[in-house]
Amino acid sequence: MNTLVLGSDHGGFKLKESIKSHLQSLNIPFIDTGTFSEDSIDYPDIVDTVVNHIQQKEASQGILCCGTGIGVSIRANRTKGIRAAVVHSDFTAQMAKEHNNANIICIGARTTSEKDAKGFIDTWLNTNFEGGRHSRRVEKLDS
Repeated sequence: MNTLVLGSDHGGFKLKESIKSHLQSLNIPFIDTGTFSEDSIDYPDIVDTVVNHIQQKEASQGILCCGTGIGVSIRANRTKGIRAAVVHSDFTAQMAKEHNNANIICIGARTTSEKDAKGFIDTWLNTNFEGGRHSRRVEKLDS
């Protein structure tokens, strides 16, 4: 299993901490880029750190948390080669990887329970990119 990189703003801090415990229980290596408390922080700064770890190949995939998952996804998707998807169900987690080869998933801490978030992560991690007709579409996303 490749290394994951995690990040959150203050709104996603508790969920990120729960995700860390889950990943540890699965023996999945990760890098925690913060935040490290519920003190207010600007999420674009955390997102940029997560994206940098992926661009530098220090991690292959990432998980971002904020209140809704929307803000972090918008910032992450500004970077070429990053395909960040907000997931809110097992199906969206599966499709994010299977059809879009999402290398970051974004989860809303104010919209998703810890239990559901862990399930979405498991689904995403255990799903493979289907390739085929989806490959040319992903190539267009990355161009």
